[in-house]
Amino acid sequence: MTLVDDLQAPVSDHELDRRKALGILTGAAFAIAGGGTAITTIRYMRPNVLFEPPTKVTIGSVADIPMGTLLVLIEQKLYIAHTDEGIFAMSSVCTHLGCMTRYDAEKNAIACPCHGSKFDAAGNVTGGPAPRPLVRKQITLEGGVLIVDTRKDVGESFVLKV
Repeated sequence: MTLVDDLQAPVSDHELDRRKALGILTGAAFAIAGGGTAITTIRYMRPNVLFEPPTKVTIGSVADIPMGTLLVLIEQKLYIAHTDEGIFAMSSVCTHLGCMTRYDAEKNAIACPCHGSKFDAAGNVTGGPAPRPLVRKQITLEGGVLIVDTRKDVGESFVLKV
C-alpha cells in the first residue's frame, strides 16, 4: 500500500469554497472577540464615578418663608416648616416603607399615597402604618441664610429658633 500525499493532491473548487467560508467565519469570530475585549478594556480605563447630589441645601433667608407655612422642596425631598417655635426641616420620605409623601395644603397635612400613612404639618403620625414621625434634618442659619444638611438627622423636637 502506497502512501498518498494529501497536500500534493489537487483541490476541487467545492473544497476551496468551503475552506474560504470557514476562514471567513474564523476571522469574524476573532474580530468580534477582539472588539469586545477592546471595548471592555476602554471602559475599564475610564473612571466609573457616581455623582450624588450635594448633601447641603441652601434654602434662603428666614424672611423668604412666611410664618405658618410649609415649604415643599420636591427635588431635595424636604419640607421646611416655619412655626411660632421656629424653623425645622423634615424629610419627605415616609417612615413606613420609604415612599415619597405629599403635602395637602387644603388639609394642612402630609400623606403617603402608597400605604395611607398620614402626618400633621409638624411631621407627627396621625394615622396609617407609619411607625414614627417624619425624620427631621439639621438646619442651620449661616450668614442670614438657612442651610439644611440632608445627611444629618436630628431629634423629633429639634427646632431652629429664629
